[in-house]
Amino acid sequence: QLQLVESGGGSVQPGESLRLSCTASGSTLDYYIIGWIRQAPGKEREGVSCINFNDDSTNYEDSVKGRFTISRDSAKNTVYVQMNSLNPEDSGVYYCAALRWPGYRGCLTHPARYDNAHWGQGTQVTVSS
Repeated sequence: QLQLVESGGGSVQPGESLRLSCTASGSTLDYYIIGWIRQAPGKEREGVSCINFNDDSTNYEDSVKGRFTISRDSAKNTVYVQMNSLNPEDSGVYYCAALRWPGYRGCLTHPARYDNAHWGQGTQVTVSS
């Protein structure tokens, strides 16, 4: 019943910023772990960040640490990722995925953790000169 919709993608130049949103409907995100996963053409899926609604824990891949910030607005049933200092290697389709796991603390970014999660349709991010 849970549905996710990503938005906020676009085309930017290196060094610029974007903020992506993931809005859920059909259920609240209580007890969920939310991950952001991206995929560039010809490359494997790459987990970039996650947030746990159980304990508000967050985690980041090393390649985005210090540049990306994940956050949530529970009243809006929405998760955001603020992406600063973007570079061409950040290009790809960005997906959010929601995995219900009551009581679990922390989160992992690896995309395989979300194989059985709810996924959105993705939003395109292109970083080029």
